[in-house]
Amino acid sequence: MHDNHQTYPDNPLRHLTAAQFMALGGNAVVYVKQIKGSMLAPILPGAEFDDDEDVHIVVAADGQTLMIADTEEAVAEWLSGKPYGIVTLH
Repeated sequence: MHDNHQTYPDNPLRHLTAAQFMALGGNAVVYVKQIKGSMLAPILPGAEFDDDEDVHIVVAADGQTLMIADTEEAVAEWLSGKPYGIVTLH
């Protein structure tokens, strides 16, 4: 059997302290990630999303959830005009 799993080198940015990250402008960066509704319970207790529903979260570089939406368009509208650098995760 052939394993198609690709490995990537460890990125040193993953090991920055919170202070180091903020010094690099981390407070100006957010990331957008698509997750399943079932993953929302720890983030947003009482959330009423179907377990298999795709939702989009906007998270600050420090890990704070800023926004949860059911569409990419809602995220784009919320982010428009805000002074954030945006990273998307797939």
